[in-house]
Amino acid sequence: MPEPILISIATAIATKAATGLYDLVKEKFSKDPEAGKALETAEAMPREAGPIRVLAERLEAAEQADPEFAETLRSGWTQHAEKGGVTNQISGDVSGKVVQAGDIHGNISF
Repeated sequence: MPEPILISIATAIATKAATGLYDLVKEKFSKDPEAGKALETAEAMPREAGPIRVLAERLEAAEQADPEFAETLRSGWTQHAEKGGVTNQISGDVSGKVVQAGDIHGNISF
């Protein structure tokens, strides 16, 4: 199972919320047909947990094989987050109420 941060990165890439990271990953995965397919599938189904998990697994494998790519990916993610990029994700079965948000000032009530 990939790290939760890789799931978040995969979601941002699939939805193109982090275009710089998307471009980085697309270039990296262009050399690996299976990884490229994972990216394409996640793009086509960005709200589906399965394709996002597969993309995150591909990111994890790419990081392990290429420490320079890992550093660039993580650095890019940090920059994205510092600019106010918020990526919320829920996976698995959820019952009940859920709030996804960036900064909350004040109370939340249902």
